[in-house]
Amino acid sequence: MQVKETQNDGLKRGYQFTLPAADLAAAVDAKLKEAQPEVEMKGFRKGKVPMAMLKKQFGPRILGEAMQDAIDGALRDHLEGSGDRPAAQPKVEMDNGDGWKEGDDVVVNVTYETLPTIPEVDLTTLSLEKLTVPAEEAAVTEALENLAKSSQAFEDREAGSTAENGDQITIDFKGFVDGEAFEGGEAEDYPLVLGSNSFIPGFEDQLVGAKAEDDLKVEVSFPEEYGAPHLAGKAATFECKVKSVKAPKEAQIDDELAKKFGAEDLDGLKKQITERLEAEYAGAARQVMKRSLLDQLDQKVKFDLPESLVEAEASQIAHQLWHEENPEVEGHNHDAIEPTDEHKSLAERRVRLGLLLAEIGQKAEVTVTDQEMTQAVLRAARQYPGQERAFFEFVQKNQGAQQQLRAPIFEDKVVDLIAEQAKVEEKTVTKEELEKAVEALDEL
Repeated sequence: MQVKETQNDGLKRGYQFTLPAADLAAAVDAKLKEAQPEVEMKGFRKGKVPMAMLKKQFGPRILGEAMQDAIDGALRDHLEGSGDRPAAQPKVEMDNGDGWKEGDDVVVNVTYETLPTIPEVDLTTLSLEKLTVPAEEAAVTEALENLAKSSQAFEDREAGSTAENGDQITIDFKGFVDGEAFEGGEAEDYPLVLGSNSFIPGFEDQLVGAKAEDDLKVEVSFPEEYGAPHLAGKAATFECKVKSVKAPKEAQIDDELAKKFGAEDLDGLKKQITERLEAEYAGAARQVMKRSLLDQLDQKVKFDLPESLVEAEASQIAHQLWHEENPEVEGHNHDAIEPTDEHKSLAERRVRLGLLLAEIGQKAEVTVTDQEMTQAVLRAARQYPGQERAFFEFVQKNQGAQQQLRAPIFEDKVVDLIAEQAKVEEKTVTKEELEKAVEALDEL
């Protein structure tokens, strides 16, 4: 195999591989001889089929395999010898493909962009702030009040009392559209909290002022965007029977409430809430520190970027943002989306940082363990209730899906590694100050 360089411009590489016809013919003969002992053909004993007949019967297929093997081997040897790491799958085109015939040399043009050499960076020069937010008593109290509200009880009002917003009424109801009862429009002993907006707009308002044993007709219209198309925008009448009216009972924040949420007593519940809040604060603070770390790396380290990776990333960013702005459009049934300069700038940053973190992680031998991957798959599977098994099987068979789950774990481990070497100053801040820092992330 003869190799000639045709391009060496920045990260772009081009080579012409020439496979002499004699070498290709020899490779075909070798493959046929290797297969000959096992070949059976009508009129011949196993292993006794003449080479000429083998060539006629299997020659074209074997020729294609030999050609592909020779090209793959030559490219593999070239990459090992040159040390190039293609940024994407190399493009391979047969130079004389249209007019090629058996007996001609095979000439192939190979082009690719190689990954750049990543410069060393002194991680000890990075300066980071680790924000710490203690769970203040007011935040714990607010969380307790929300828990109490979520487990709120109701008690019967005095006989003859009218229902108010916030009350829970128990009703039987049956709905009609165009005079006909419709499926799903009927229930008995349904507990409804007035003002909860859990029913069709206007339904609950018409039950304010009702008393136990009242029979009412509620007139409403289904929203135009209602989930059931046959009801969307339709006027409806509900025949309602009020069976009880209950007032909200002031929730008690005590040991009994704590036991409802799995704690031994109120102090135990407060401790759980404190730990949960501080874990949430720590997660948010980590995102702030990570952004600062990435910003500093982006400023400190510059190198050439493969255009193909930047273009692919910019296209993906543009596509994702377009769908966020047009959520009603599903799939790819839309016009081409051209990336803007802003998209390209963001893509350059992502590609640069991605390559840099990969290099740092590789040199430090950072790996993602099987246990970490299993946990990631389990977390992702929760997004598909009832389809967990199918999701597991999909991930097992799909390398791309595995990489999507592995990549953020690897990145976080590399970020932790960098933070260990950087200068980190701990700073205690308030919840409000942390929230402002998190909001600022979206503004950048």
